Amino acid sequence: MGIRTVAVYSEADRDSLHVRFADEAVCIGPPPSFESYLNVSRIMAAASITGASAIHPGYGFLAENAEFARICEDTDIKFIGPGSKMIAAMGDKALAKKTMKNADVPIVPGSDGEVDTLEDARKVVESIGVPVIIKASAGGGGKGMRIVRDLEDVDNQYTLARNEAEKAFGNGAVYIERYIENPRHVEIQILGDQHGNITHLGERECSIQRRHQKLIEESPSPVVTPELREKMGDAAIAGAEAVKYEGAGTVEFLLDSGGNFYFMEMNTRVQVEHPVTEEVIGVDIVREQIRIAAGEKISRRKAHPTGHAIECRINAEDPYHDFRPSPGVITSFHQPGGYGIRVDTHAYQSYTIPSHYDSLIAKLIARGKTRQEAVTRMRFALEEFIIEGVKTTIPFHIKVMEDERFKKGEFDTHFLEDFDFI
Repeated sequence: MGIRTVAVYSEADRDSLHVRFADEAVCIGPPPSFESYLNVSRIMAAASITGASAIHPGYGFLAENAEFARICEDTDIKFIGPGSKMIAAMGDKALAKKTMKNADVPIVPGSDGEVDTLEDARKVVESIGVPVIIKASAGGGGKGMRIVRDLEDVDNQYTLARNEAEKAFGNGAVYIERYIENPRHVEIQILGDQHGNITHLGERECSIQRRHQKLIEESPSPVVTPELREKMGDAAIAGAEAVKYEGAGTVEFLLDSGGNFYFMEMNTRVQVEHPVTEEVIGVDIVREQIRIAAGEKISRRKAHPTGHAIECRINAEDPYHDFRPSPGVITSFHQPGGYGIRVDTHAYQSYTIPSHYDSLIAKLIARGKTRQEAVTRMRFALEEFIIEGVKTTIPFHIKVMEDERFKKGEFDTHFLEDFDFI
């Protein structure tokens, strides 16, 4: 787009590719995230000294931090994303659920807002019946989340969920909803501009997860029909219109075996898995974020996927030993290429993977005319992706691509519970 960019980085990321290829780069502190990437004053100082007019928060750290967005607003630096009030409203899971209910978006039966006491928790569970799931209002990534299958276990799981939420997010508030057995995790990508226009870019299938962390995503979903896509897309747009959404965002749903879907949460940022949507819809989502932030309009047309795309998250983890982190120096790095293959990465040969942050090394995306072609292409691309010096999840992904259930699209969020990897 011809826009000059400034990269901010911690001392641990000094050799990351984004630092090398940005027009300017500013070190904002030592490796611990609270001294660098979560240090708002240092980020704002970097923006000030370089004359930056906008900040793109990416999809981690402060990307969904309402206070950071508010500070940007107060200093006339454009936050490339929704406004601070919208981030706060959707970041509060209980409030988001209430907002969606008022917009006639299907929701899972549960508590009306946060559940503040054990006594109230018991009453909620008794009223909707087990199984239920207790979730942190301010959380994500599986933190502060507990499943209750027996009424006698409510007290213990409620206390554990609150304690974990307080530790992870500094907020122990939780809410309770019915636990949907064997669901699929399907999300709708939306875009909204400053002029009230909102559209969606189809769905992504995100059911292959480990401990509520996504590992493999694809678009379109192998079970979503055009009719169901329209229903889910309309629901996502209705929810976004209810909050006058601006920017790129994702409305996440649970989809049961009967084709019923329920609102789960809304992410007010670009997702790690956004490339699969870009590949089948033909829209550069990050470019659209920047255009929207600049005041330009989006098209109101509804998107229809062409072909199929799959993304594998290549992490520095040892899948043979419970996916434990594997930081260190990459001694060999050869990435696959060719028609239908895309690699998004910050790494290269001799790069040191730090132990301070997320273990993601690269996103490998394969596109094909059909799902079968995309799966086959991904299988060969994984074989060609050589990373040595650290353990990676590549062998795990190869095994998944060879699994008959996965090939047939017959899986849900519990797929890995009985997946025989080793």
